[in-house]
Amino acid sequence: MTDEAKLEGLRAWTHVIYALHAWSVLAGILTPALVVTMFLLGWPSLIAVVLNYVKRAEAAGTALASHFRWQIRTFWFALPWTLVGIVLWFTLLLIPLAILVWVLTGLWITYRVARGWIALVQGKPMPMPQASNR
Repeated sequence: MTDEAKLEGLRAWTHVIYALHAWSVLAGILTPALVVTMFLLGWPSLIAVVLNYVKRAEAAGTALASHFRWQIRTFWFALPWTLVGIVLWFTLLLIPLAILVWVLTGLWITYRVARGWIALVQGKPMPMPQASNR
């Protein structure tokens, strides 16, 4: 298999992974579940994260590597904010703040999935954090 064919196959996998994440976001919007709940606990996103880790090595050194990093970071950065919401929920008085944290995290997830998938369709890499020179 040629390098170009491998890259096209990997690009298809990246679309599948974005679609799985988008499915979870849509399920969170259209059902009583929150986006953040479906994104972190729904089977489509869990499968997507596993696929991210399985296919990440194949993407190394390509523009698609930035998409894999973007997707993985979206998942893992949403987790602590969800936990913050859970802690706030248990305080009872801060339940409205917990709901606000979850809704804002859900909006952030939705933005990241949409922005990443649009960039993939346009053939653009995702921004990567700059390495510190210290």
